[in-house]
Amino acid sequence: MSIVYILLGLTLLVVGGEFLVRSSVALSFKLKLSKMVIGLTVVSFATSAPELLVSLNAALSGFSDIALGNVIGSNIANIGLVLGITAVIAPLAIDKDFYKLNWPIMILASVALYILLNSGHQLTRTEGMGLLSVLIIYLWLLISRARRSHNTNVPAEEEINDTLAVVSNFKIVVWLLIGGVALWGGSELLVKGAVDLAVAMGVSERVIAVTMIAVGTSVPELAASVIAAIKKEKAISLGNLIGSNIFNICCVLGITSIIQPVSVKSEAVLSNDIFWMLGFAAILLPFIFLPKKFEIGRTKGLLLVIAYAVFTSMAFSG
Repeated sequence: MSIVYILLGLTLLVVGGEFLVRSSVALSFKLKLSKMVIGLTVVSFATSAPELLVSLNAALSGFSDIALGNVIGSNIANIGLVLGITAVIAPLAIDKDFYKLNWPIMILASVALYILLNSGHQLTRTEGMGLLSVLIIYLWLLISRARRSHNTNVPAEEEINDTLAVVSNFKIVVWLLIGGVALWGGSELLVKGAVDLAVAMGVSERVIAVTMIAVGTSVPELAASVIAAIKKEKAISLGNLIGSNIFNICCVLGITSIIQPVSVKSEAVLSNDIFWMLGFAAILLPFIFLPKKFEIGRTKGLLLVIAYAVFTSMAFSG
């Protein structure tokens, strides 16, 4: 039954996330925000909603390891699984913004998370506000750079449907309600299913969180990336995945810890999982320069997928 809860929970999260993105973008058009700002902020926030609801629900229910494992595991999956598989299908070209802005901010947020968790074994409300502040600075830098370069066609804009500009207020409210209810219901089922499955398999909630739940909440990114790669479209970029990792740490854990401080209950989070997250993040810099510059090709993608498989097998055997 726990598998049914997990699958149903993930389905509701995907449906709820889709309705939330649509309603958020439609509302942004009503507020006369530019497409660039919508793409860089509203879409990014809305697509992080499933992770946020799962982590928040887990923290409020007393399962802090699921709240942390969901974010740390999702960040590992975004690079090891999503980026790896996408690169195997079609090599990815890297732009200079990667090492000038996105990668440094991701490393900063990742290291900050480790320091904060290691110092007090808890993310406090004050520390959550600090993480949110980093996110606000990152968004301000993103928007400023995009405006300076007159680049109005930011990658996230490809997710924005112009027809949403003429949606009625009634539809927006209905979509928001459907999205909110589906996300909350999905997160409830997913957390319950994960706890039950962990008990049935004799493993910790942390293991289920950093593997199954993390992959589950990364499924939309994986599906979009694979489809884009097969169609040879540039709809997915390394920048989008790095941005997702920054949002996971600064937005998901930031907001969650402001509402409910998140404690480290399993030492493996600090002695194992977070080092895998830091390792996957750090390896990207040499990857884009060696041996072929500004490209992550099939060989590098395969290495990332193999590394992710090793991480998953070690999580279950540890």
